[in-house]
Amino acid sequence: MEVPCVIVDRSAGEQTRRRLAAAGLLDRAYDIDADAASVYLPVTDATAVPDSLRVGTHAVEPRDQQTTVAQLLGYHPSFERIGEIALLHEDDPETAAAIADAIMAADLPVTAVLNRRSPIEGTHRVRRWDRLAGGSTVTTHREYGYAYTVDLATAYFSPRLATERRRVTTQISAGEHVFDMFAGVGPYAIPAADRGADVVAADINPAATALLTENAARNQVDVAVYTADVRTLTDRFTGWADRVIMNLPHTAGEFLSEALEVAADGAILHYYDFQPRSDPFAPAVETIRAALPADVTLEVLETREVRSYSPEQVNICVDVQVRS
Repeated sequence: MEVPCVIVDRSAGEQTRRRLAAAGLLDRAYDIDADAASVYLPVTDATAVPDSLRVGTHAVEPRDQQTTVAQLLGYHPSFERIGEIALLHEDDPETAAAIADAIMAADLPVTAVLNRRSPIEGTHRVRRWDRLAGGSTVTTHREYGYAYTVDLATAYFSPRLATERRRVTTQISAGEHVFDMFAGVGPYAIPAADRGADVVAADINPAATALLTENAARNQVDVAVYTADVRTLTDRFTGWADRVIMNLPHTAGEFLSEALEVAADGAILHYYDFQPRSDPFAPAVETIRAALPADVTLEVLETREVRSYSPEQVNICVDVQVRS
């Protein structure tokens, strides 16, 4: 079948394939063809191909079946996807490069591959990444009917918390006052607002709150967004919140006094932490209990292991209700 193709010298075939794939122009419905001199790369839109590349037509065969990453490598590599970006956690550069090549060659809607270079760092909670294929760290992640613009270079986001976010936000009723203390790009705040809650969302990272504002508009909800250390907002919202979301494992305990200050009588706190697998919940409950004023009581509503974090630790959530 004659289809539009970019025609390049064989020596430039792989480089051009990656370039077209990163731009979303490689037509994966057809096989790539080659002869002694040239490679023929089917494209989805000939008019969008850069002028520096030659476009013609060529007879190529439709693909009979999808090509998977595992077929190309001979094993199943570990990676996750956020939108059209594939994320690796590989220490060996050669292994990472081979996996990236296979991901870009497979039938996946992926335009970039990143390899984790650092853990989450700093008050803005971002990682450093090695860009193995493609160029952009910005993508659109879709989750339970919501769309979020994410920039992995400037704001934290994890698709692995989707089920947990759904669990929390489906508890929210219209008219609730919800305070999201560490809101990121909005994956708790936006569904909460969509359910009719009045939502205050704070984050110290201006890149995150800029994306949150964009995402609220994109999903057609109203969220009061504050670029601030949440400790500077407590006077303004004392006793306001019916529900407080504290998704900042490792350091959420340092903000319990602020959470309790904004909490109304009977408020629910969703407290996240990393704890040992051997005893994941008791230390977190005791941390919350120790922060309570003498006249406030605590009821544990639910404890959950959210996900594995390391061989020794799990990410947990403790839902508690506080009453005076």
